[in-house]
Amino acid sequence: MSRSWPARARRPRPRARRSLLRRFFDLLLAVAILGLLALLAARLDRVETRRLSGAVVVNDGDTITVGTEKIRLRGIDAPEFTQSCMRDGKSYPCGRQARQRLRTLIGNQPVACSGWQRDKFGRLLGTCSAGSTELNRTLVEEGWAVAFGDFEDEELSARRAGRGLWAGEFDRPRHWRDTHGSMAEVDHDRLGALWNWLRQIFHLG
Repeated sequence: MSRSWPARARRPRPRARRSLLRRFFDLLLAVAILGLLALLAARLDRVETRRLSGAVVVNDGDTITVGTEKIRLRGIDAPEFTQSCMRDGKSYPCGRQARQRLRTLIGNQPVACSGWQRDKFGRLLGTCSAGSTELNRTLVEEGWAVAFGDFEDEELSARRAGRGLWAGEFDRPRHWRDTHGSMAEVDHDRLGALWNWLRQIFHLG
């Protein structure tokens, strides 16, 4: 005599349950991506190439003001205005001399600048020229600024020739700032450009 067993209720298939969850999360991901794209489209107007020209005020060896726009020369780093360096065993005001050299390069000429990045202090990171002289490159070539994300070959040439700052001993401006409580900056390289771009888009600190 055969024994009959009661039929068991069927449980939902685990695979079908996972499939529903995956579709739900895929939908959430798609909505998040679309929202991010919409946000980027709405904020891209914050990042635009600016072109300025005119008379300037030289703030220090790598910062000028054109009209009401403060411009940080992109790709270079000059001594801070109050920074001192050593030459022939004596201290000298290299920050003031770097500013004076920038003033001399400009002379009475109008300056033309262009750039799209801004640093965390709101300054435009620009490439600037006075007449036929590109200020960023020339300051590094003459040894009155160091490479800061660009112009490494120009720095090497100045160092080998002992021009400007390289005629003596000095702290790189970023290291001097670290030890004197001054403004910290990111390099003007690709990673720095990406960070500045994200900061402009999303108002990051």
